[in-house]
Amino acid sequence: MALADTERGVSNCGDSGSPFPEIIELNVGGQVYVTRHKTLIAVPDSLLWNMFSKKSPKELARDSKGRFFLDRDGFLFRYILDYLRDLNLVLPDYFPEKSRLQREADFFQLRDLTKQLSPRVSKDNSISEEIGQSDTEEGAQQQCGPSGGAETLRAVSVGGAMRSPSLDSRKAGYITIGYRGSYTIGRDIQTDAKFRRVARITVCGKTALAKEVFGDTLNESRDPDRPPERYTSRYYLKYNFLEQAFDKLTEMGFHMVACSSTGTCAYTSNDPNEDKIWTSYTEYVFCRD
Repeated sequence: MALADTERGVSNCGDSGSPFPEIIELNVGGQVYVTRHKTLIAVPDSLLWNMFSKKSPKELARDSKGRFFLDRDGFLFRYILDYLRDLNLVLPDYFPEKSRLQREADFFQLRDLTKQLSPRVSKDNSISEEIGQSDTEEGAQQQCGPSGGAETLRAVSVGGAMRSPSLDSRKAGYITIGYRGSYTIGRDIQTDAKFRRVARITVCGKTALAKEVFGDTLNESRDPDRPPERYTSRYYLKYNFLEQAFDKLTEMGFHMVACSSTGTCAYTSNDPNEDKIWTSYTEYVFCRD
């Protein structure tokens, strides 16, 4: 059935006479993308160019629905595809996965994109990912006269090293961590109790801040396309250790300013002598000034 759909798609080929349809469906690590054939072959000698210009459709792997399958990071492939559309890279603010995206660009043999994502090394061998030579020249041109240029150079260099503005101007804001937990207390004659069970740690706040702090440990499947400056309450973490989340927030300059909790108690049966199950919902509010 999937093969029949592909055969019907071939009749919609471009003017190049390619055996591939003009519109192609891809399954990249479980994420489905729909794009044009000419987009996939936009960069000569890249992996996708070789796949979709040098090979036939029958030679490429497919999923159960006939879509061409790539076993790569489905989330990061959106940026690969965006780059192929106009050969221009645009990343959101506080993008924490630049090194992983560079690895994907290297896998797809996109040399220019790999160079753009490579960390730049200053004269003292320190790494700066934000400011390159073009940024320095642009900043220097904003000042007129020799004295203005000197002031600009002093402003952008400290001890001969380029400084990233994001290091000194991290955005202030709030992040709320919430979790639902439960634990069981045995009968009065028992001294043991089952330890708390945290079902899921939720993250509420501005999208850019959440991604900056938690990076790829943030599960965005329920709210994947929210702009960086919008707020969301639909994120959660891929682990269930509160202390791990607290450590990450502390490393990024946040401190806890408030917390609240509610709890209920229920019996596992009608017998009041049986175990009691306590459930609770707790929120911790963190702030970075």
